[in-house]
Amino acid sequence: MNQLLKKLRKYEIMIRKVANNHLQGDYQSIFKGAGLEFDDLRPYQYGDDIRTIEWKVSAKGHGTFVKTFREDKDQSVYFLLDISGSQDIGEKGRKKIDLGKEIAGVLTLAAIFEGSQAGLISFSDQKEKIILPGKGPKQGVKIIQGIFNHKNTSLKTNLREMFNFALNLIKKRSIIIVISDFIDEGYERPFKALAEKHDLVAIQITDPRESLLPSLGIIPIYDKEEGRTTWVNTAFGSFSKKISETFTTERTHLQEICKKNQINYLNINTKEDIVLPLIELFKKRNRMMKRG
Repeated sequence: MNQLLKKLRKYEIMIRKVANNHLQGDYQSIFKGAGLEFDDLRPYQYGDDIRTIEWKVSAKGHGTFVKTFREDKDQSVYFLLDISGSQDIGEKGRKKIDLGKEIAGVLTLAAIFEGSQAGLISFSDQKEKIILPGKGPKQGVKIIQGIFNHKNTSLKTNLREMFNFALNLIKKRSIIIVISDFIDEGYERPFKALAEKHDLVAIQITDPRESLLPSLGIIPIYDKEEGRTTWVNTAFGSFSKKISETFTTERTHLQEICKKNQINYLNINTKEDIVLPLIELFKKRNRMMKRG
């Protein structure tokens, strides 16, 4: 565990140094939402988050007004980590599940360093590990142990249940960072509901072999979630094409949902280092905060 913490801490310090250089010291902006406590109203400005519009006041005909907020000192950051069987794809040590856990661990340390309360919800098709928000180094270690030491009860996926569970559990507006491959169906409604109530970030973990299946003839494919093997002929061009098109369509669908619902979206694949993509996420949120 000590070696793991050193590795995550090294990443976290690297990200903070690079982000401070690029963002003029505003690295912590990823952990600052649109504010959590109502403060006042002001006229709408181009680029404002439409979710902050106060429609009742604006309907009176004196212009469009948005709500402003003051920062809550007890800012909570929740990590929703998908640990289902579909995450177990990729090279040894660089599987989607490995990357997802690393990202959750690094961002946990970053959130703790910035003084936020951090919490964890690990999920498959049921709640696997719940750690309620807390501050300080001990909380950081507790979450990282929960991320890396937990043994799954189930390997199936149910993102709809994960988002519904989070909606019921998290009452106070928080920053929620979802880390998943988003390989599932029917999760859109509670996902959008989370975005309406909270400041939502979606980090999608992918692996190149999900869209580029090599032509290997007839091979067995083991479904870890269902626990069964299916034989498929990868030599047929139509099979590989269908796999690629499905992957592209599903990712585009998720991106469109995020764009329409003011959800920060980031894709990281298992061939990438996690530092630069996370820096891009910080930059994106930094620009959003400045507009707000």
